[in-house]
Amino acid sequence: MEVINALGRRKAAVARIYLSEGEGKITINKRDLTEYFPLKTLQYVVLQPLNLLNVADQYDIKVNLDGGGINGQAEALRLAISRALVKIDAEAKIELRKAGFMTRDPREVERKKPGQPKARKRFQFSKR
Repeated sequence: MEVINALGRRKAAVARIYLSEGEGKITINKRDLTEYFPLKTLQYVVLQPLNLLNVADQYDIKVNLDGGGINGQAEALRLAISRALVKIDAEAKIELRKAGFMTRDPREVERKKPGQPKARKRFQFSKR
């Protein structure tokens, strides 16, 4: 099997992954998964598509993660892994879509507007 690459995005985070046959080793920016994401909840988010299809120990994944915070990065990585698994097995798409792993979350930070302290907050109105 050749190396399969995929891209996942969430907020400002971008995950580029290279998936190949192996024994389940996930390397993120030349660091291990447990080292890069020390929180168990984030590790769980990343491994969700692999655990859903019961293929967690069949593929090695090399990841380049860039931008955003840790939560956005974990979710971007989940999307990238899901997309790569669909490239391998098209039948997996139905299961992954049902679990909600194939949808790119479009929510982004709204820009700050001039004459306001934040995007939607206004300065206090003064009548006099």
